[in-house]
Amino acid sequence: MDSSTILPNIISLISGGVGGYTAGALLKKFSLGPIGNTIVGLRGGGVGQQLLAHLTSAATTGGSGMAANVGGAIWMAILGAIKNAAATKTR
Repeated sequence: MDSSTILPNIISLISGGVGGYTAGALLKKFSLGPIGNTIVGLRGGGVGQQLLAHLTSAATTGGSGMAANVGGAIWMAILGAIKNAAATKTR
């Protein structure tokens, strides 16, 4: 990893964490707790940024933050839904 990719990756991780945290606060049914939402959002942010990088060259501009934010929120909601489904089956 060279210095030109470090900043976009840091932005995507932070944006993903914020997206996961925000989605958890808004979608209480799928929330994994504040720390869980943030951690899952970090990973979702990385995935969102990588998807954007494959689809367009915007990943090195301001678009990476928004893609990471949305990716973090989506990933948190998906894992929250899976957690809820698993909890429902075990009851």
